[in-house]
Amino acid sequence: MTYLFANARFAGVFIMLLLLSGCARNPVLLQNTYQALPPQAEITSVPFYAQTEFQCGPATLAMVLNHQDVETDVEQLIPQVFLPERDGSVQPEMLATVRRYDQLAYPIRGTMDTLLGHLAAGNPVVVMQNLSLPIYPMWHYAIAIGYDLPNETLILRSGEIERHTMSFSRFDATWARTERWGFVVAEPGTLPLGITARNALEAISAYEETHGPKAALSSWQAFVARYPANAMGQFALGNALYASQQPDEARNAFKRATELDETMGAAWLNLGLILLQQDAPDAAREALAQAASLEGTWQDKARLALKGIDKH
Repeated sequence: MTYLFANARFAGVFIMLLLLSGCARNPVLLQNTYQALPPQAEITSVPFYAQTEFQCGPATLAMVLNHQDVETDVEQLIPQVFLPERDGSVQPEMLATVRRYDQLAYPIRGTMDTLLGHLAAGNPVVVMQNLSLPIYPMWHYAIAIGYDLPNETLILRSGEIERHTMSFSRFDATWARTERWGFVVAEPGTLPLGITARNALEAISAYEETHGPKAALSSWQAFVARYPANAMGQFALGNALYASQQPDEARNAFKRATELDETMGAAWLNLGLILLQQDAPDAAREALAQAASLEGTWQDKARLALKGIDKH
């Protein structure tokens, strides 16, 4: 009896969830979205590859990478992102594979307003959806390629449908179940509009880990041009400039980072070390003393460098 009762309760809850899932409300868009964006937009140049079962990840990546003029195909991407034990692809592998093809994967801010803004700017967005319920997820990747504001519909490359339309409300309900996860792909040295400083830092740092600071230099320059008052961006730019054998420019970037954030010990350390190399011991001592006064992994190196100055 207990077994039957338990299943009866589960069935009742499941039915109730299905009923609730049908009551999705339209996402509330900012009034500025209606004023700033064109009423319709569609990126027709995104190619289409029908997605077979469990392979929506590789097919989605093939479409968005081909749109970036990257030569690859679904068959090449399957072993890179498809995990048989998971019956699909996970987000970290999707992002890492984009970077393997010398492109940056920028996470987007998870709002419908931001999503539509990227589409209006001509940037297709890879989105993750849960087409079922949270208790029984059915994960799915698709590419948002356009929208119709008056009709409140989104246009996607999805599954076996080249031009799949979904209402804003239905799409947002499935997207919300993945915490509205999505990203855009861009070439190094470019930073699409609408990408937050935090997400840009994450994307460029991950690209740098794969390809090195020299390869990331143009992207850090684009970041600083967009966010000149971001201390971490100035610091990262300094590292990339130094790796590219541009010590004067690197010194200026580190100096700017310390001006923006006086507690950034790593920037003080690097500034001091460059000043030492440039035969400016007094200025170097001041920068290294600042680094040594701030708690962190840079303290020991700063103190060691200060002892070296004092010996001379």
